Amino acid sequence: MEEIRHRTVHVNGIDMHVAEKGEEGAPVILFIHGFPELWYYWRHQIEALSALGYRAVAPDLRGYGDTEAPAMAAEYTCLHVVGDLVALLDAVAPDQDKVFVVGHDWGAIIAWYLCQFRPDRVKALVNMSVVFNPRNPKRKPLETLKAFYGPDYYICRFQEPGEIEDEFARLGTETVLKEFYSYRDPGPLFLPKGKGFGHSPDAQITLPSWLPEEEFNYYYTKYEKNGFTPGINYYRNIDKNWELTAPWTGSQIKVPVKFIVGDQDLTYNSPGTKDYINKGGFKSNVPFLQECSASSLFRRIASSAPLSLFQSSTASSATPSFSSAAQSPPISDFDLRILQLSPNSFEAETDYFTLKICTATESTEK
Repeated sequence: MEEIRHRTVHVNGIDMHVAEKGEEGAPVILFIHGFPELWYYWRHQIEALSALGYRAVAPDLRGYGDTEAPAMAAEYTCLHVVGDLVALLDAVAPDQDKVFVVGHDWGAIIAWYLCQFRPDRVKALVNMSVVFNPRNPKRKPLETLKAFYGPDYYICRFQEPGEIEDEFARLGTETVLKEFYSYRDPGPLFLPKGKGFGHSPDAQITLPSWLPEEEFNYYYTKYEKNGFTPGINYYRNIDKNWELTAPWTGSQIKVPVKFIVGDQDLTYNSPGTKDYINKGGFKSNVPFLQECSASSLFRRIASSAPLSLFQSSTASSATPSFSSAAQSPPISDFDLRILQLSPNSFEAETDYFTLKICTATESTEK
């Protein structure tokens, strides 16, 4: 079996590490990871979808893993990161005007930005966890978050350079990563000063079933080497991104979209999000998204056969046709590892999670 290939590509002034698998010329799927993740988050989907005839491309984003990490926090804006990805597509798929895109967590945010800034490069999007939130010209994001959650909310705690890094250093890389990966509370994440994640220092943290210790060690090795600062710098540009995206105030996402979120995901349970998704607000801002099957209960199926994002069994389909069924282990904000979707093969359960699925209709715009 062909191995996942690794290479370094010089894009937008930095050296970016890319993992990829699939034939040259095959339709590209660009996978965009979140925090605290790496290209490795998509390792199962790379294998499954390349076997179906796609070319899976998963970079370490700016500052992550084996990709270069600029020193200044100001070099982690949405324009920098989207610029990296556009340059990456130019380098690895110069013959493809449009590609499929898949994002999770911060990767979902970046994917929304990519669709806003360069819809001409996106064939269709599958996004997870983070909905598209249109820019509110009347208030900056951080002041809104502080008003809702207070100063101990994790995004607020991430703002002061060096402060949260010092606390994470005292906890240790292994503990911090395990805390994030095992977090299952649908409520907001708070990190009070000096109290870490609220557990005693000697507390045993059990990894989720989808992440064996030997696979966790890959993440640990990279974060132990590079630290958390580059990833946290994305959060430190939330207000700057708001300023930079003023020209896109009122713009919609005009590409076909599928959105997936677990009902225990902290993003789904944030104030106003359920109504935004279920009462039409999301659809109005993402017009080529259409709700499909109210909610379903799923468990990982026993079959080990690779399943596709798209209904077609090969990559030959000219237009995306998304499935309305899915397989996945229980979902939380940090353990969503789905993207092995099937139109008709799943096993329903009643004791796991509700998977909210929205699917896209193809845009008629050219």
